[in-house]
Amino acid sequence: MANLSLQLRDYRLTTAEILYHMPDHPKLLQSYLWQDLDLAPEYPVLRRFLDFWQANLDGKLHSVKLATQKLITPAEARVVAAEFRWQ
Repeated sequence: MANLSLQLRDYRLTTAEILYHMPDHPKLLQSYLWQDLDLAPEYPVLRRFLDFWQANLDGKLHSVKLATQKLITPAEARVVAAEFRWQ
């Protein structure tokens, strides 16, 4: 139920692909996928996660790619070109 209340407050499903340098081999990059409900365009949940990462994890961040999608959208109405009926 908490997810629904967040979505009604315009939180969106946010996916981030985080590339970071491996601690033992800094020239190699590793990918990490993060996903949560977040509020665009500030992304406070993602920012808290990235702040935690930088403060507590050894892998130095390289880049973050972001994708977001609203989960609750207005109903879509469209005209139907044909109608089929079975008897």
